[in-house]
Amino acid sequence: MSEPALPELEAERDRLFEQLVALGDFRRGSVSENFRKCGKPNCACAAPDHPGHGPRFLWTRSAGRRKTVGRQLAAGEVEKVRREVARHAEFATAVEQIIEVNERICEARPAAGTDAPSAPEGEKGGSGTRSRRRSPPR
Repeated sequence: MSEPALPELEAERDRLFEQLVALGDFRRGSVSENFRKCGKPNCACAAPDHPGHGPRFLWTRSAGRRKTVGRQLAAGEVEKVRREVARHAEFATAVEQIIEVNERICEARPAAGTDAPSAPEGEKGGSGTRSRRRSPPR
């Protein structure tokens, strides 16, 4: 099977961009449902078979290097946030597809002013000269 022509690849990329625009609101992270025991010895939650107080819903997301940010959700916003988190997965998939198509477009598009094919995949171009390592200063 041959590679699609450049106009077909560009049309595919345009279709993926339209899909991306149609996603609407999204957010990264996850929603968890939690129960907790309050620690009061006379409370019903202290019984071994009691699940604890709750449910409480928490939206969490990664905020960079080794940091997580969370916020407790009100009962009325749980389903909204779950839909937005699910849409983020669709967003990530669409972005990956756009990247793949765009790389194929880059390979299919000839370089400006040249008709020479690029080096076969897996081969490095290189200048043909040998590099020389310098010894560290003394």
